[in-house]
Amino acid sequence: MTVLITGANRGIGQAILSRYEAMPTEALGTSRAGAPYLPLDVTAPESFKALVQKLDGKPIDLLICNAGVYLDKGETLETGYGAGLWADSFAANVTGVFQTIQSLLPNLRAAGAAKVVIISSQMASHTRAPGGSYIYRASKAAALNLGRNLATDLRDDGIAVGIYHPGWVRTDMGGSEGDISVDEAADGLIARFDELSMETTGCFRTWDGKDHAY
Repeated sequence: MTVLITGANRGIGQAILSRYEAMPTEALGTSRAGAPYLPLDVTAPESFKALVQKLDGKPIDLLICNAGVYLDKGETLETGYGAGLWADSFAANVTGVFQTIQSLLPNLRAAGAAKVVIISSQMASHTRAPGGSYIYRASKAAALNLGRNLATDLRDDGIAVGIYHPGWVRTDMGGSEGDISVDEAADGLIARFDELSMETTGCFRTWDGKDHAY
């Protein structure tokens, strides 16, 4: 089994990678920083071409789209949320996810019954609207919609797609006041990935196994 995780150099991505590395599986991680990870900037189209060439047709059984940004934290409605923040956030959180999956589709098909995981957020749900963080919320909602539709289009390939809320995690992105640790999030998410199947494809679930409202 081969697992590939984007954004694996820190936070949840790094914790998930380390767990798979301890298993009898081939675990690959990507990072914009490059070595010791596979170099990949999900906002740069040419970066995907280099990754595909590096993998050279290797079957990928589990693709975890974890790379993402939260650039509008602390922005104000009156003066913030500039156009550049929208463009950069969607390039990473939406376009980057799609191009990762699109670029590696031959590798996923080569694996047979592959799985695709998209790390979204409860902030993607239309049932949660406490205000603020407009760009992050909108980009994660778009990633959720992307995953749901990919689940439909990849069903005939036998590729299951799951979208997950990792919890409010104590990381650089989540902040120090998060509800759970990186280790709790990683352990819970890996259990969810194990459960993912064609019967549950298109699911939107939390790190601890609860179905989340869309």
